[in-house]
Amino acid sequence: MSDKPTPLSGFPELLPEHRVVERAVIASLSRTFELHGFANIETRAVEPLERLSKGGEIDKEIYVLRRLQAEDSAGDSGLALHFDLTVPFARYVLEHAGKLEFPFRRFQIQPAWRGERPQEGRYRQFTQADIDIVGRDTLGFHHDVEVVRVMAEALAELPLPGLSIQVNNRKLIQGFYRGLGIPDVTAAIRQIDKLDKQEPGAVVALLVSEAGASEEQAWRCVEMARLRTSDTVYLREYVEGLGVEDELLATGLDELVAVVDGCAGVAGERVRVEANLRIARGLDYYTGTVLEIFLDGYERLKSIGGGGRYDALASDGRTTYPGVGVSFGVSRTVVPLLADGALAPGRKVPSLVLVALADEESRPASDAVARALRSRGIATEVAASPQKFGKQIRYAERRDIPYVWFPATDGSDGTDGGTDHQVKDIRSGDQSAADPHSWTPAEETEK
Repeated sequence: MSDKPTPLSGFPELLPEHRVVERAVIASLSRTFELHGFANIETRAVEPLERLSKGGEIDKEIYVLRRLQAEDSAGDSGLALHFDLTVPFARYVLEHAGKLEFPFRRFQIQPAWRGERPQEGRYRQFTQADIDIVGRDTLGFHHDVEVVRVMAEALAELPLPGLSIQVNNRKLIQGFYRGLGIPDVTAAIRQIDKLDKQEPGAVVALLVSEAGASEEQAWRCVEMARLRTSDTVYLREYVEGLGVEDELLATGLDELVAVVDGCAGVAGERVRVEANLRIARGLDYYTGTVLEIFLDGYERLKSIGGGGRYDALASDGRTTYPGVGVSFGVSRTVVPLLADGALAPGRKVPSLVLVALADEESRPASDAVARALRSRGIATEVAASPQKFGKQIRYAERRDIPYVWFPATDGSDGTDGGTDHQVKDIRSGDQSAADPHSWTPAEETEK
């Protein structure tokens, strides 16, 4: 019987050279978020099941936590792994509100678990990157503009294909449906949110059957949802030209224009910020700005991120905490791009230098060279065994280590100023004398 393990579907594990890319993405996102004053937090992996299942729509996807042979009365019964970072964050705000300064600006990059059918871009364990700004009782609209702009700036720094952040406003679509006289506005939003999966005619039928719209009203909803543009002058003319008047519609249109215009300074060829009146996001807690993120050439992945404004992220009965945030799917984006070769893998190991080993008696001298290089921040390892130098060089090549260091034959660590040490760049074949206390690798190798 073979002991070889079988991979678990939906739980991606990256090779070291791929993990380098993922870590670089996470580091870049973190750097941008911190530049804008967002504080990092990490919440626990589990939450009470009753808190996670309040929405009702994702119950079947929750992984419940249970100890083997545990009794129902055990203290850890009723716990489950979080399926996103928003629910844990809402609990975190309530639990620590007395110690936080509001508006509270946080970013969070960590795994979540969801028991859905695994497919490309959708995994049972995945890493997300979220930013949110949360207020106490009130939160100015300008924060809607800010979080979209910050995420656009963060994504523009990543080595990804082009991206589009497509924005809408729930007030706009709610006001439009209300102005049309559709009986069930919330149901209409849920049906319009299906336009990326179903033909317009099918969505019209759903609007009629589920939202109580007439066929004429339903087609007007679809007509509005067809607009996608970064030209806010045209956006305003188009919406106003539909001939529906409603105060909420007018407010939502003003806010949508403000978000798109507010991101103009960071939007460009790599990241586009556009108004898309199809974007609805079916979850009921969104109250204003809503958005989704798409990757050019990877439309099959659907949305790789999203978010928006929620005027009641959390409440303790006395105080309400409104917020606005954006989530980016790190695993959802990086894993498929690595599989396609659209993202180049990094080096297999962080080591820049392999210190060669002539024989076991010279290991202390090789270790001394390695310590000298490490003391100056140069990642270094010593050869595992004293093989022929040619084999040690090939070993470095296999591990993507660009330099091989040949210590002085007299055992000197270089402190006497001697130049008997030699370093070889195995990519170019160049070899030269070097001092482990002053030598610096070429800048391009220190990525």
